[in-house]
Amino acid sequence: MRSLQILVVDDDDADALMISEALATETDASVERVHDGREALDYLRREGPFSDAPRPDLILLDLNMPRMDGRETLAAIKTDDELKAIPVVILTTSGAAPDIVSSYQQRANAYVTKPLGLDDFESTVRQINRFYREVASLPDAGL
Repeated sequence: MRSLQILVVDDDDADALMISEALATETDASVERVHDGREALDYLRREGPFSDAPRPDLILLDLNMPRMDGRETLAAIKTDDELKAIPVVILTTSGAAPDIVSSYQQRANAYVTKPLGLDDFESTVRQINRFYREVASLPDAGL
């Protein structure tokens, strides 16, 4: 069983903290966080202040963010030959059918609506981590 390098793309400080805490209680996953899609692309492309950023095994992506939202970010990741193999899980408050459909059309690997309660939220994040750590086969992060 391997530990995962996870990139959280979420402008909500409380949600990002809950994600980090949920992962810290269960695994030695390494969690990095950026605040919007532009920062995410800089991180993934190792540009600017992220020149030494590790390549993530998994991206948890919120849809509703300033500057560059998750929809645009997902499209950019999945059309970039260097990035498109990284699994992207949409983790957002939106349960709207158009958001779900468009996310899968843009090749999201999963779509998860953030639960409202703290315990349910943490449990959901742990389940995502457990699936990608224990069940799914992931590409080598060095690629």
